[in-house]
Amino acid sequence: MAPPGDHRRYWRANLRYLAILLTIWFAVSFGCGILFVEPLNQYRIGGAELGFWFAQQGSIYAFVVLIFVYVYLMNRLDAEFGVGE
Repeated sequence: MAPPGDHRRYWRANLRYLAILLTIWFAVSFGCGILFVEPLNQYRIGGAELGFWFAQQGSIYAFVVLIFVYVYLMNRLDAEFGVGE
């Protein structure tokens, strides 16, 4: 059984990862899709304005990438604390 301090450090690191990744997702979805849509609409991607693209698809792609990043980070964290598979 791991010392009680290790559990706290593990969950603190886990929550830190979640907060950072969700902040990135928020910045991409809300920032690029709503706040900065006008400057981004000056550019086009696949025939659509970039701001519209971020609002419709970009935030979903960013979320999927962040899922893979989270899996990678959690596997490293699990190995560090000896709770991996």
